[in-house]
Amino acid sequence: MRRLLLRLEDFRLLPFFVVVSMAIGIGVGNALQISDFTLTPPIDALKAIAGGTFQLTVPNAISLGVPIGLFAMMYPAMTNVRLGEVGAAVRSPRQLAVVLGFNYLVAPFVMLGLANLFVGDPELHTGLVLYGLAPCIAMVIIFTFLARGNTPMALVFVALNSVVQMLLIPVYARLLIGAVSFDVWVVAESVVLYLGLPLFLGVLTRLAVVRQRGEAGMDALKPTLNAISILGLLFTLVVMFALKGDLILRRPQIVVEMAIPMALFFGIMFFTVFLVGWRLRFSYEDAVAVAFNATGRDFEIAIAIAITAFSPTVALATVVGPLIEVPVMLFFVWSAMRLRGRLFAGPAAARSGALPAVRPS
Repeated sequence: MRRLLLRLEDFRLLPFFVVVSMAIGIGVGNALQISDFTLTPPIDALKAIAGGTFQLTVPNAISLGVPIGLFAMMYPAMTNVRLGEVGAAVRSPRQLAVVLGFNYLVAPFVMLGLANLFVGDPELHTGLVLYGLAPCIAMVIIFTFLARGNTPMALVFVALNSVVQMLLIPVYARLLIGAVSFDVWVVAESVVLYLGLPLFLGVLTRLAVVRQRGEAGMDALKPTLNAISILGLLFTLVVMFALKGDLILRRPQIVVEMAIPMALFFGIMFFTVFLVGWRLRFSYEDAVAVAFNATGRDFEIAIAIAITAFSPTVALATVVGPLIEVPVMLFFVWSAMRLRGRLFAGPAAARSGALPAVRPS
């Protein structure tokens, strides 16, 4: 069992697991032919289940795998959060300024420029711009966690972004797209589901284990928790690719058309911010947290807005987004760890002077 856990944590094998998961998802989706079905968004599905009105269809059942997979990814990372370190992360003004500046003064306009350059279809163009508006409020924590970055700092940035984007998404949507009907409660509900619940349970788990068995008890659990996180990531990939598997095989040109500007966007944002952190003499852990928080996009919000306010083609563009984003961000995890020895050779504490990072293993 322990050998299996170590294999899951081995980044030399993770690309293989990722490719296999994507292939399985595409195969399932192609067999079920469900990409054209109208899906109930996960949050609405959970509400319907609670109210007894949920319609159990194969596509809706599969779509529920998204919040399940995200919880499995997020919960283990949250068990590493020490509340004292979260408070210390708030007192990191330079890191905070970089994240806010790139998220709200740079990212939307970079995506707009790439959409203008690469996408001719007006609806796909709208979907791509919409995808670039909101910074991620969930998955960047797991990517920071996997890259051995500063998880408490990432948590603080995600919490801040969740508040700021409720105020700014309507403004940016109006400026870059036009009149958009947007329900801010969609963001609030996503924060509770994708961030609040795993954080609450993760912190409770840590307090209970440390009280009973000390820090040694948490250290003993880390291989299992890390494996659960990676399994959650792979399961989420299977689900997302299953939901559009037949579309990918039937109309691959749409995926390719969206993949080029999206991959360029993520690459430009991540490596620019990562190098800015290096030049500002952040620790590696802080630079990783800042870079992922300035790069990841909130695909749950983009999809929700597209479904409620735009055509199916616009929604399609936002759904393709996470199919591109997740594998690319995993590549950035590998890249950051490879660059660590070259760019951040000095002691982390001497470079940062702000916050000790939490390491997942």
